[in-house]
Amino acid sequence: MDHVRRLSRPTLRTPRAILAWEGWNDACDAASGSAAFLLGQLERPEPFAVIEPEEFYDFQVRRPQVAVDDGGTRSLTWPVTSAFAVPAGAHDLVLVTGEEPNLRWKTYTRTVAGLLVEADVEMVVTLGAFIGQVAHTLPVPIVGVATDPALVDKHGLLTSRYEGPTGIVGVVLEACREVGIPAISLWAATPHYLAANPNPKAMVALLRTARRILEVDLDLEELERIAADFATRVDEAMAENEEFVGYVRRLEEDGDAASVIDPARSAQMIMEIEDFLQGR
Repeated sequence: MDHVRRLSRPTLRTPRAILAWEGWNDACDAASGSAAFLLGQLERPEPFAVIEPEEFYDFQVRRPQVAVDDGGTRSLTWPVTSAFAVPAGAHDLVLVTGEEPNLRWKTYTRTVAGLLVEADVEMVVTLGAFIGQVAHTLPVPIVGVATDPALVDKHGLLTSRYEGPTGIVGVVLEACREVGIPAISLWAATPHYLAANPNPKAMVALLRTARRILEVDLDLEELERIAADFATRVDEAMAENEEFVGYVRRLEEDGDAASVIDPARSAQMIMEIEDFLQGR
């Protein structure tokens, strides 16, 4: 059974691909936010293909959404995975984005890989993010995992020895390996004390790294401005709290500030920063 619904057949020039999912892989919306930013650069983003959801989502967990237009007509929106064609210089970009599925991951990821093969994609970068003991004042650490470990060394990425549960991007790497497409998974480390907020600084770091690896042209100027404003607002939120300033400074020095902050105060300070950033 073919789970792909093809809406058009774009002519693509030596395409590369970026893949990003909402869900377990997406701390601080860094992966899905990166995809949303790229789609926002298009005048009328229309997918050229979608993966139908029936076999891959539990609709009691992720229910379809009902919307009503001005004329009173109701419509349903389902949790599909969509593939878009994005002009990106010498190489066109295939952008695949959606929500992490609930069911049949092997079939789903092989369907994604088959769609990439059909589009003649030469290389894949998947985006992800995790919560870490890192300071927002330092450059965002980017960890790489690849179908070939030599790719991680080639592109100067931090390596990972993580073993344990994985998200859909881990299974996608296996599916890409099966069909012979080189693939790298990029993971941004985001500060745990900002976990409740979208993190544009992590988005910039992911897209800059993806741009370099894939050798595609991506205009990130607007996102970089948003990230700079975000960093300024975080600094303002913590400026009057000397204890929190000291906590961040210790993270800058050795990456482990657990011993220099009162656990009873930690949750309250994080809540204060979240309230400030969200304008409450």
